[in-house]
Amino acid sequence: MKIIVVCPGKLKDKWLKDGIDEYKKRLSRFATLDFIEVADCPDSVPVNDALKKEGELILSHIKPGEIVWAMDLGGENVTSEKLSSYLVSDIEKGGGTLKIVIGGSNGISPEVRARADRRICFGNITLTHLMTRLILSEQLYRGFKIAKGEKYHK
Repeated sequence: MKIIVVCPGKLKDKWLKDGIDEYKKRLSRFATLDFIEVADCPDSVPVNDALKKEGELILSHIKPGEIVWAMDLGGENVTSEKLSSYLVSDIEKGGGTLKIVIGGSNGISPEVRARADRRICFGNITLTHLMTRLILSEQLYRGFKIAKGEKYHK
């Protein structure tokens, strides 16, 4: 099984890299987790232009027929158990692969939102797009543990 996260921006903070690497290692029992980083637009670019450009770059990494989740503040607010259920069913539907999109600092473009098979939200708080990578990695690990009936701290 393979999970590929497509997201704008380079991850520079060592503590975030270390956290994500830890969850990638833990996840390796269940699936591989890879990240495709696309260029993010500088703050000087108007928001709509930035969304359009980042959206085009993200969509260039998504093939027809792939199952896609978009991490979206306007998406479905899910529990870890619901995320686990979606994870298992969508990886199966996707032939063993799931693509997940995290938008940049301005969110995700309407085109990416429309392409998504599922829009997932981790709550009404705003997380940085870089922090979302770490939270998502942990929740994917938790989701597989739930699916396998294995214990994991609550």
